[in-house]
Amino acid sequence: MRKVIGIGETIFDIIFQGGQPTASVPGGSTFNSIISLGRTGTPVTFISETGNDHVGNIILDFMRENGVSTDYVQVYPDGKSAISLAFLNEQSDAQYQFYKDYPACRLEVDFPTIEKDDIVIFGSYFALNPVLRAKVSEFLDYARRQEALIYYDVNFRSTHAGEVVKLTPTIIENLEYADIVRGSEDDFHYMYGLTDADAIYRQKVSFYCPQFICTHGSKGISLRTRELSKEYAVPAITPVSTIGAGDNFNAGILFGLLRYRIRRDDLPTLTERDWDDIIRCGTDFSTHACMSINNYVSREFAEEYARRR
Repeated sequence: MRKVIGIGETIFDIIFQGGQPTASVPGGSTFNSIISLGRTGTPVTFISETGNDHVGNIILDFMRENGVSTDYVQVYPDGKSAISLAFLNEQSDAQYQFYKDYPACRLEVDFPTIEKDDIVIFGSYFALNPVLRAKVSEFLDYARRQEALIYYDVNFRSTHAGEVVKLTPTIIENLEYADIVRGSEDDFHYMYGLTDADAIYRQKVSFYCPQFICTHGSKGISLRTRELSKEYAVPAITPVSTIGAGDNFNAGILFGLLRYRIRRDDLPTLTERDWDDIIRCGTDFSTHACMSINNYVSREFAEEYARRR
């Protein structure tokens, strides 16, 4: 059976509304995607790190409760588990403050076995961080040799906008590794000053990766491939929290690739209907996740969605 392997950070989110803490949940961009997929019964593995502390134990227990192995998570004896404070505004969008105290030696883990057409998901600053780059590159090289389908979630935050010139070679390497690239218009605004999907695809993505999905929040979704250019509307909702919106969109896309038996070699020949089905899964997962304070889809949603045919 095909499986999904993610690599990324773990972080403990403390969520504030109206200046008061209202929830605390384990998080991390790829982590959130993997948890949602684990709840559907999809075989998932996550490569990461956390501290040997109370917060780290909460994160590890949460992974096990959701069907995610902790065998490839480094628990470092020095340093502390990362924490973020997420402040929701009136539109339920978040502004973040991060607290991180990492040790000198990081991500000292073995890799899980990857087989042909397994799906690998990676992204955010974790995939650009010079401290981690050698290990991330080693993992992506292995995934490519094994002919996995590689999905890159750009997830570039404004806090790193001043580092774009320095990070550009690594961003390009990530685009070259990817079989599908997904980014929000905010990501590309912070990186390149671009928000138009056609300009982003033509100038920054298509040379490296032919399959591109650009999300525009409540304004919809843009798909660009060598053969297709299509816009998708999203349901009008009043979100409780948008913290996990993009992460769960990613989870839905990967779930759709598995559900409809899309393999890496199939990507260049997917029809418009194929993409419609895949994008619908991403939209369904993201919409549901926005209706709660949690960073992932609920177990009830995941189990019911997995039963659909």
